[in-house]
Order: sequence, then structure tokens, then C-alpha cells
Amino acid sequence: MARPPTAAQRRVIDAADPVTGRLKGTEAQLDALVKRGLAFRHPRPPHDHFLTPAGHRVRETVPDEPEQSAEQAADPATGVFAARIGGPQEAADTGPARAREVHSAWQGLLELRRMTNPDGATDRPCGWERAHLVQAAALALEAAGHPPEAGGSSGYRVRATPQPEAVAVHAPAGEALRACASTLEGAGWQVGEYTEPRTRARYLLASPRRV
Repeated sequence: MARPPTAAQRRVIDAADPVTGRLKGTEAQLDALVKRGLAFRHPRPPHDHFLTPAGHRVRETVPDEPEQSAEQAADPATGVFAARIGGPQEAADTGPARAREVHSAWQGLLELRRMTNPDGATDRPCGWERAHLVQAAALALEAAGHPPEAGGSSGYRVRATPQPEAVAVHAPAGEALRACASTLEGAGWQVGEYTEPRTRARYLLASPRRV
């Protein structure tokens, strides 16, 4: 079993940008994280350091506690930005401060795509999104202005699925569901529409596009 990061390394990991995973620290700290496979040094100037998928998993794990699910790790009480995944317990926050946070997070994600996709493409998801499918899909929807289900109001819900690299997106049938599909396709996701066998409700199955 790999040794957990030191307290100093953990502080550097926890302070990483919540969307891009960009790290700040001393050269020694960053080099140590690279050697442990928790960070990588970007090959292009200014050669910033970013969390690897393993580093993101460390940040989402509370020390001495089991690893959290994507929904738990995204708890707004932690003070870390989290896209709204939708649900009856979701806070209905549509104020200007939230809009600025979402816009900033989406722009940061586009920059992460540019820096980490091999060809610098921003029109398809990057490795971070494939490691955080629910949050990535929810951010694309929220950034495009779709309302999440919250506080009794209808809207989208993004949930993990047993399928690798796929999330289920539920929304009111008809125009709202088609609008969510259009947004995800424009954000670089492959989207199909399906019917729940028991409820007959329509939903989307979305996967990050690779090419």
C-alpha cells in the first residue's frame, strides 16, 4: 500500500485549483509529488505543475476516512467549487456570485483542456473530466444556463452509471432533455437518448468524446 502524503504535501494538494488542479508550492514539494505520481509538470512554458488523476483522488479523500463519492466530495460546505449535479436536497443558488463562480470554473476547465489534451484542443473533454464524470457533465450544463433540480424545482440531474466513462442525465422530458443533449454534444460529449424500462422516462447517456 502506498504511503499517504506528508502533511506538507497534503496541504499543497488541498490548495490546488479545484477545477484545473494547478499546484503551487516549493520546487522540492512539487518534485516530490511528481515522483510519487500525484502531480505532473506540464511540458510547455510556464511548466506549471498539475495534479494527476491519482492526486485528485488523494484530494477527494478525507485523511483517515474512506474515499468519498463524487457527490460527497462536492459538498459545498467544504468551500470548494462544485457544479450542481441536481437533486431534491440541492441548494437553489442562482445569484450573480454563483454565476461568476460557474463562468470562472468553465473557463478554467477550457484552459485545462488546452494545456493537457495532446493537440491543445478545447472542444473535447480532458483527463480530469474523465476522472470526474459527474462533476464535468454537470459543469457543462450549469455553465450553459441549464437549471439543476433543486429545492423542489425541476431541472437536470447527473448521476454515475455502472458503464465506464458514462453518466446518466435526467431532465424533464421533451425540450429540456433535448437542450441538455445539445449542450453536452457542443461541450465534446457523445450523447444518446434512452428509455427507462420500468418508468418509461426518457434520459441521456453521455460519454466524453475522445476524437
